Amino acid sequence: MTSLHFVNARLVDPEMLSEDEGSLSVEGGVITARDGDAPRGARIVDCGGKCLAPGIVDLGVKVSEPGERHKESFGSAGQAAARGGVTTIITRPDTDPAIDTPEVLEFVSRRAAAHSPVHVRPMAALTKGRAGREMVEIGFLSDAGAVAFTDCDRVVADSKVFSRALTYAAAMGALVIAHPQDPSLSAGAAATSGKLSALMGLSGVSPMAERMALDRDMALVEMTGARYHADQITSARALPALERAKRNGLDVTAGVGIHHLTLNEIDLGDFRTFFKLKPPLRAEEDRLAVVEAVATGLIDVVCSMHTPQDEESKRLPFEEAASGAVGLETLLPAAMRLVHAGHMDLPTLWRALSLNPARRLGLPAGRLAVGCPADLVLFDPDAPFVLDRATLASKSKNTPFDGARMEGRVLGTWVAGQQVHAV
Repeated sequence: MTSLHFVNARLVDPEMLSEDEGSLSVEGGVITARDGDAPRGARIVDCGGKCLAPGIVDLGVKVSEPGERHKESFGSAGQAAARGGVTTIITRPDTDPAIDTPEVLEFVSRRAAAHSPVHVRPMAALTKGRAGREMVEIGFLSDAGAVAFTDCDRVVADSKVFSRALTYAAAMGALVIAHPQDPSLSAGAAATSGKLSALMGLSGVSPMAERMALDRDMALVEMTGARYHADQITSARALPALERAKRNGLDVTAGVGIHHLTLNEIDLGDFRTFFKLKPPLRAEEDRLAVVEAVATGLIDVVCSMHTPQDEESKRLPFEEAASGAVGLETLLPAAMRLVHAGHMDLPTLWRALSLNPARRLGLPAGRLAVGCPADLVLFDPDAPFVLDRATLASKSKNTPFDGARMEGRVLGTWVAGQQVHAV
């Protein structure tokens, strides 16, 4: 492998929560030195005073293989990730069929290895067919490479089934990822209930549906001792339950998608279906509370919640349109809004984008320490541009940021010391 020596860089270190000028040496795909001399024969990479950080670990990416390859393939998702500074994508099992057997898991692992330029680590379903009735073979799937278990946005409504799955996962040391939404309250909802949804004539769901589901899950985690991660905490009312669970010593973490950190329910005003998400966009007060929770570390992980949808499923009346938005390429510039608005600094943001998800999944990524994989992103946090969705590498173009003015451009991405994207 080529030896590299990055010079004139602003090193964003989420582990040390520091941002300092320095250099970084890479040999054999790993970081070998910081602020040292260049290895003999190394290629010098002049960063031009821009930011060099660990590559993003994106927890919760949907790649539509198998079943809906026309929406997103491992090749297109991998290219989008590389262009977005994402060096590891953690894929969801909400495919067709669901990833609920070792055979399907091995299929997607082979496809990913053959076609993606970035690391791909798959999650598996928690119950067979994501139907919420019978749990999968957690041990076999863990042995086959599953890094976590989730039914994604299909909530396991039967508490007895969910508690059994948590008990078995706890015995295996497996991580369970849940979607905290009360399924009976949130079914068919297109917006957050309130004055705006009433004026727009949209079916709404109260943020209490998130709080109620999280309360139930925390009780079951306390009962079973399982490792638990909430995929999306989007409302202020759910935060006290999360804080209480952590204070009581439960093995609990939480994440939030970038769209819920940077957009609010007012963005639904033009009935643009690219803004239809699950859960729906919240009030500005909720958005600010969740941003603060990320800044303080109460919410551990920020992800893209990349959900590709084709034109046919989005060009429908708002309530009938599919939910979700792509985010692999827009995650970094959208996250820069939080920095430019003064909500947090770059190391704190990168703690949630890279270090925390890697730690939660037991991956060696997310750090700039000697001996760590050379999964790196070089970016200009201040570079302005107007996003054109037609230029996205994803097969699907359903982004709410189409035509938006953004700041933050990825200049280069390296995976195990090999450059997979350059401007």
